[in-house]
Amino acid sequence: MQNFKIFKSTLLLSFLLIISCANGAQKEKTKTDKNSAIAKNEIVVGANRTTTYLPLIQNKKVGVVANNTSVIFKNDGTNTHLVDSLVALNVKIEKIFSPEHGFRGKADAGEHVVGNKDTKTGLPIVSLYGDSRKPSPEQLKGIEVMIFDIQDVGVRFYTYTSTLHLVMEACAENNIPVIVLDRPNPNGSFVDGPILESENSSFIGLIPIPLVYGLTIGEYGKMLNGQKWLKEGVQCELTVIPLKNYTHDSSYSLPIRPSPNLPNDQSIELYPSLGLFEGTHVNAGRGTEFQFQRFGAAFLDHNYFTFTYTPQPNFGSKDPKHKGVLCYGKDLSKITPPKKVDLTWIIEAYQHSTDKSQFFRTSSFTKHAGTAKLQKQIEQGMSADEISATWKQGLDDFKEIRKKYLMYD
Repeated sequence: MQNFKIFKSTLLLSFLLIISCANGAQKEKTKTDKNSAIAKNEIVVGANRTTTYLPLIQNKKVGVVANNTSVIFKNDGTNTHLVDSLVALNVKIEKIFSPEHGFRGKADAGEHVVGNKDTKTGLPIVSLYGDSRKPSPEQLKGIEVMIFDIQDVGVRFYTYTSTLHLVMEACAENNIPVIVLDRPNPNGSFVDGPILESENSSFIGLIPIPLVYGLTIGEYGKMLNGQKWLKEGVQCELTVIPLKNYTHDSSYSLPIRPSPNLPNDQSIELYPSLGLFEGTHVNAGRGTEFQFQRFGAAFLDHNYFTFTYTPQPNFGSKDPKHKGVLCYGKDLSKITPPKKVDLTWIIEAYQHSTDKSQFFRTSSFTKHAGTAKLQKQIEQGMSADEISATWKQGLDDFKEIRKKYLMYD
């Protein structure tokens, strides 16, 4: 019987290794909520590089930080969830830790997520977006190594990097090594936006970096360690399983939507700019099928903005801003997204607001921007170019830091 189990595990391992050799990134500009064929010699994600990380977790009790994007790709366009693959290989998984939106990625942004069990594997799930966002020593008890595998989109207020930060911090404090399975950054070709000021640190921005930081999730983890940005300067025993055939100039279309309200490439590439509307009373497409591809509000000037839409509750947005109310704004679903943080649209919306007093949700906008200066600059009538010029020194300083942690050309 024991020999049969070993034979079964060997067959399964061989099967996954064959998959690993042939897998990579999806074809350029395909819709993110459809899997497309993966060609040889294209980008290979860390999760697919099973021969590299399986020896590091054999005969160990493993924790996994994962969501719906944590998959191993197959060359027929399908995929297998990382957790399912590891379970099939008899890897001893103790617990799953889930970020914002939950393990299956279906919760609204900001929605309280309660821990439970995975119905497929029976494994316990610990929510890192509920009562606690940092694993406790009790939750980590018995875990000998932690795997982190979540797709990021390269924008500071997207919370998965904060989850990595707190997981690394907790693991460092409890002497648990962390393995990050790296994935491409779809906004990884540029660095832009205001630097977060320490007084505005929150779960949507914990460290002094720009709005768009140009690092993969693995490089980001190396930066957290190297700059000693974890609490009290602790450093985590970190291993990054690198991507293959990737550079920061690579075009990468996400094969799975990374969260409910980022449905496609257009929304992901406009997110660095339109995400700032989250700190205002303007709707940024939630409650439609064009999230982060349009903006609007009832109080925007309908003589200036002729495009209209009405947000309604839908997948990923149970209670969108201006629910059931006709909004005036702009449709950006067909434009070519800029490779920068473009303030044009938020300035335009503010200038053509019929009631500027209700435009900003000041504390929220400051947290999203990382600084109170941006709201003041917009209110003072500064242009997008004038504002972005004030970011130059901070960006230059950060780029020097960034250079130390780059793993790819």
